[in-house]
Amino acid sequence: MKEKFYLTTAIAYASGKPHIGNTYEIVLADAIARWKRLQGCEVHFVTGTDEHGQKVQQLAGDAGVSPQEYVDGVSGEIQRIWDLMGASYDTFIRTTDSFHQRVVQNVFRKLYKQGDIYKGEYQGMYCVPCESFFTATQLVDGKCPDCGREVTPTSEEAYFFRVSKYQKRLLEYIQTHPDFILPKSREHEMVNNFLKPGLQDLCVSRTSFSWGIPVDFDPKHVVYVWLDALVNYITALGYNTEGESELFRREWPADLHVIGKDILRFHTIYWPILLMALGLPLPKQILGHPWLLSGNDKMSKSTGNVIYADTLCEFFSVDAVRFYLLHETPYAQDGSITYESMISIFNADLANTIGNLVKRTGDMIVKYFDGVIPEPAVMTPLEEQLREVSEKAFSRYFEAMEHYKTAEAIDAVLQFARRCNKYIDETTPWVMAKDEAQRERLGTVLYHLVEGIRHIAVLLLPIIPDAAQKILAQIGSPEDTLDSLNHYDGMEPGKRIEKPEVLFARIDEVKKMEQIEQQQLKDDRQLECPEKETIGIEVFERVSLRVAEVISCEKISKSKKLLLLQVDDGERKRQVASGIAPWYTPEELVGKKVLLVSNLKPVKLCGQVSEGMILAVDDSASGRVRVLFVDDETPNGSSIR
Repeated sequence: MKEKFYLTTAIAYASGKPHIGNTYEIVLADAIARWKRLQGCEVHFVTGTDEHGQKVQQLAGDAGVSPQEYVDGVSGEIQRIWDLMGASYDTFIRTTDSFHQRVVQNVFRKLYKQGDIYKGEYQGMYCVPCESFFTATQLVDGKCPDCGREVTPTSEEAYFFRVSKYQKRLLEYIQTHPDFILPKSREHEMVNNFLKPGLQDLCVSRTSFSWGIPVDFDPKHVVYVWLDALVNYITALGYNTEGESELFRREWPADLHVIGKDILRFHTIYWPILLMALGLPLPKQILGHPWLLSGNDKMSKSTGNVIYADTLCEFFSVDAVRFYLLHETPYAQDGSITYESMISIFNADLANTIGNLVKRTGDMIVKYFDGVIPEPAVMTPLEEQLREVSEKAFSRYFEAMEHYKTAEAIDAVLQFARRCNKYIDETTPWVMAKDEAQRERLGTVLYHLVEGIRHIAVLLLPIIPDAAQKILAQIGSPEDTLDSLNHYDGMEPGKRIEKPEVLFARIDEVKKMEQIEQQQLKDDRQLECPEKETIGIEVFERVSLRVAEVISCEKISKSKKLLLLQVDDGERKRQVASGIAPWYTPEELVGKKVLLVSNLKPVKLCGQVSEGMILAVDDSASGRVRVLFVDDETPNGSSIR
């Protein structure tokens, strides 16, 4: 019987489209799931969407649709992106699923009847985006300690969960299970910042909004969104307080919860306590992964530095994005992504190191052996060394993947791939091919290379599954299992390989950045003016048009179209990236007064935040763009009406 492995992600909050930082989690979890399957485990992988709460109700109202219509759309978009990224989940659960809602109500009622939930009144500060309550002492500079945004004083009747009752028991559990919370630094944070200082009972219902699961014995209350969301890990398996399904009995406890470090408190304190109250085993491990930053900053729509997974895949491919996320996000420290760094990693690791190795080796087998894998003959110390490096790489990779350190695992693969490339330079097959006496030696070299490529491809199956399968198909590998890497003779001599294709074509950075810039400008224009239609004066009045003076101006490197302007709008100085470089030099603009759309959402173009838009005329007759200038005597900040 196969060993089971039950794996979950945090269910994504259905407030809007997930950015690449959110997407990292599903890719990490998928790599772990694929790794466990490669080991022969029977994996059950669950993900989904968290769809209730005050924030969703507000967003739906702003959009003029019902909350259910709103989350149907967002949940569909999240699932689309998860599928795009190759997530091999078994269950996609939604907290609006009827079976989930029934079980949440049953759980709430059970805990109430046994005295673990009681009614009281909540007084404190509430963060709508985080759906979280805080006391005044927990705030940081008067704001939410998790996201840094404004909090609202709240007072309302509520039900509370007696988490304080289980505090000592949970602390003892963590201390006796040293691998329960990963990385170790996350455990220290939870123990020292929350458990040891003492837990306050958790508010688990709300009455100030209605979009949630009703408390069936007190319907003016809805279940607090976090209690609702956490229970998904067992409802997805068919758990019910009235009886457990066969799937639940087989899969629970979870082997691993993969979650972001920002929701660690809910998963390592409240969730285990909830399970204790229900009399259920705790999950074996909880992995609190770091964030993926945009450059050096946390991704935020308000600062215009958000990057989306589907956009990246369009420019670089799904496998390239997966590779970057898993290699460039360390185990315990935040990672960083920019378009420039994506290009650099793509060229260095995928195009040069891996892609070039596969293409060169395949081309030489086609050229020198008519596409037939040659028979290896007598080995030299070089071949012995290559095999030794392969064994060490596999050992390092195995150890890293077992501890969910994908960046270190990929480093091990790259180290072996670089050694294979060096082996080509050391043996110079193109020189041996000119000497018939060296043909047997040439065959030995090419066999060792194609076998090395097989090892690399198998190790990459959890990381870049599509590309890894293409590599195995190109070399006609009959072996793609983990066990097959325990020996170095998996390729079948005499078998014909496919003509090698370019897996990762090297990217011209300047051209790619220009392509990205053009798409960003196009997207921004669509957001600013989605369609030409008749509008009322009230719509026009929402646009803030002001006179601004250009204080300084410079070209943006790697962009042929963008200029970066520093302008004074009468209230403050701000910067604006404008696509007018083909028609104006910086010197022509400094000191000029222009018309500025000052209340546009900030966006990031070629690494620069743009806080507005300069008005210009599209002169189709001459094919140029003409900036609208204002008389020098007009004061900065003057409004256009």
